[in-house]
Amino acid sequence: MTARHRRDRRMAPPVPTFTVEARAIAQGFAPVAGVDEAGRGPLAGPVVAAAVILDPAAIPPGLADSKLLDEARREALYEAVMASALAVSLAAASPARIDATDIRKATLHAMADAVAALALPARHVLVDGRDVPPLPLGVSGEAIVDGDALVLSIAAASIVAKVHRDRLMRHVDAAVPGYGFAVHKGYGTRVHRAAIATLGPSLHHRMTFGSLKGR
Repeated sequence: MTARHRRDRRMAPPVPTFTVEARAIAQGFAPVAGVDEAGRGPLAGPVVAAAVILDPAAIPPGLADSKLLDEARREALYEAVMASALAVSLAAASPARIDATDIRKATLHAMADAVAALALPARHVLVDGRDVPPLPLGVSGEAIVDGDALVLSIAAASIVAKVHRDRLMRHVDAAVPGYGFAVHKGYGTRVHRAAIATLGPSLHHRMTFGSLKGR
């Protein structure tokens, strides 16, 4: 193996597994839900959280961190998760809630709502990141840094949250044209910032973010 091949191999993204879920299930904590969010960083739109309980016998192949997948692959995996998972739920925190609290608190609120909305109540929750949201009585939680790249249930939740939020932003674009929401999904691209400079912020913008502060 050449030095280049060794370097490329080291840089390859990890492949998520069902190991953490299987351990929790073996300890009597089934069902296990993965939780992740999409939209913490944009200047506009909600932050969306998803909770997913995968069926251990019907896990769609190819699940990965949504950021590593192109749109077509995310859409296909979204449909596969929705068709095969034991339970899926979604929740969102609006720009108004984000501005009234902060993005961390709003994200945890959306995550808590997503867990509470599961049709099949979870016994244990695996959350991407460093924080566990408030959980229902009797439900345990575990925060896993880079969980969307390491844990299959969290990877599934990352895909569901991302696809759902992208679809929401396309609807926002149709309702509030001119900003390009369907393309940049609310992130602070050059085109988006130029549109804000020309049109001013909309009701969908987060007025506590970046250059929008104090407007």
